[in-house]
Amino acid sequence: MTTLLADRKVAVVHEWFGATGGSEAVFLAIADLLPQAERLVLWTDEGVPAEELGLHESWLARTPLRRSKALSLPAMPLVWRTLTDQKFDVVVSSSHAFAHTVKLGRPEHTRHLSYIHSPARYVWSPDFDGRGSHPALKLPRKLLQATDVRLSRHVHAYAANSREVQGRIKRFWNRDATVINPPVEVDYFSSAPVEQQHQSRDYLLGIGRWIPYKNFDLMIAIADAAGLPLVIAGSGPEEERLRQLAAQARVPITFEVRPERDRLRELYWGARALLFPAHEDFGMIPVEAQACATPVIGLSRGGLLETVVDGETGFLVDSLEPAPYAQAIGRLGELSQERIRKQAAEFSADRFAARMSSWISDSAG
Repeated sequence: MTTLLADRKVAVVHEWFGATGGSEAVFLAIADLLPQAERLVLWTDEGVPAEELGLHESWLARTPLRRSKALSLPAMPLVWRTLTDQKFDVVVSSSHAFAHTVKLGRPEHTRHLSYIHSPARYVWSPDFDGRGSHPALKLPRKLLQATDVRLSRHVHAYAANSREVQGRIKRFWNRDATVINPPVEVDYFSSAPVEQQHQSRDYLLGIGRWIPYKNFDLMIAIADAAGLPLVIAGSGPEEERLRQLAAQARVPITFEVRPERDRLRELYWGARALLFPAHEDFGMIPVEAQACATPVIGLSRGGLLETVVDGETGFLVDSLEPAPYAQAIGRLGELSQERIRKQAAEFSADRFAARMSSWISDSAG
């Protein structure tokens, strides 16, 4: 098989690289399509095998700013312009903050392509999930918006992870973008051991980072209203508050802290439904659930409008009150497990690789 852009000097760049996360998985999937490329990141979090993954950190990694994503944001545009002395023919960025402003060559010789997980929420949508309200960002936000637009004019082509993000790119930057949904490990999640596939499905499931906009408190209220046990899997700063709320619930609430991938698959297959009452850019978790024939009951906004077929693979609710979700749980018997699993196949890693390869090839010139 011919290597994509084999005759070109290529770099793939990403923001900070966390131990786990959807954007990191997408970055590695892009990098795998370009095995000859330099892999450049701002910094790696503790526990990330940077050398094993071939990741090269920026000088920001040697400063105290690596400990605070919010405080480091104003410095990022500068960092991306001083990342390396190397010059590249093609640069592909994986961006949810300022990586799309990276400039590693002369405009007349370098093609810059950018895959956008979302325009920086902290800058463009500070009230979206509550994390953009840091006092240090209030004054420079307008400046950062102007800087974000100005320093990204050299980007030749944009791709977006969803129609939701495609709309933001048009609204904030006045640029068009091709939608390429992220890769999901559909085959892994659908191929659980037979004994896991025949569990009793007697609980509801919530998975993700325990932060406010994910609405895990609402999941607890939904389970309470439906009279069903709830399993909450993940980790995050809301853990103590959620455990306090769980202690007051009338149904059993179980916490699974940082479950391994095999355990996560087992949890999906044992759940009656995944609760996902959050406004996400795309959301890989609902696709993973559907790969396990588990329906999704979620908020009728954002990425769920693309990944869940209302009334066929789950139910979408336009409310942040528990009652409509509890009512939807009562309708789960209307759904076909075969149809649910078929929906997940639309977002496989193979489909992502084919579409991303085509986009890179066409856009690189």
